[in-house]
Amino acid sequence: MLRFTRLTGLLSFIATALLCAQAALAAPTPTAPKDFEKATFAAGCFWCVEAAFEGMAGVASVISGYTGGASKDPTYEQTSEGNTGHAEAVEIVFNPKLVSYAKLLAIFWANTDPTDLNKQFCDRGSQYRSAVFTHNPEQAALAAASKAKWQMDPRFAGKTIHTELNVAGDFYAAEEYHQNYSARNPIRYKYYSSGCGREKQLKKIWGVAKAGN
Repeated sequence: MLRFTRLTGLLSFIATALLCAQAALAAPTPTAPKDFEKATFAAGCFWCVEAAFEGMAGVASVISGYTGGASKDPTYEQTSEGNTGHAEAVEIVFNPKLVSYAKLLAIFWANTDPTDLNKQFCDRGSQYRSAVFTHNPEQAALAAASKAKWQMDPRFAGKTIHTELNVAGDFYAAEEYHQNYSARNPIRYKYYSSGCGREKQLKKIWGVAKAGN
């Protein structure tokens, strides 16, 4: 009985330690400074979306994470399995005096295939869907106008723009090893981005392999 009690206590301790370690891997979501705003976009693999916005003048931070679902504190593994309802996304903190939301929105469109339904390039599943999560009525109006504009664009004739427009909800920062991935792992990032067909398809749609900065 004593051995069983000790074993139970040990297993409980290990489980608690694993949960704490997992929590420690998650990157914190920064609080927007006064007069700064947030923009949230999903366009497939968050490594690639993050890379499109990092280093831009007026952009204070770009965090990869999960949003759009109902699950609390989702992990990468859970989201990748498509069981959380969340999409891989990025949350951008920006200074509207230096870069407009309209500019960020334009960069988002140029980094997604809006005609893909519940997938982006080689990645399949609703967790890779194209979506704009708006933080205020002005963003919602601009996002709706831009989607309507692209739906009327000749390049999308006979096709449907499947990009979702949603009100921003809870955003969960992804694990630390996903943050700033293209800069930390340039070779792996390049291999994934080109191997997935992302650059080729973006160039076919928009005339550039990646828009940003």
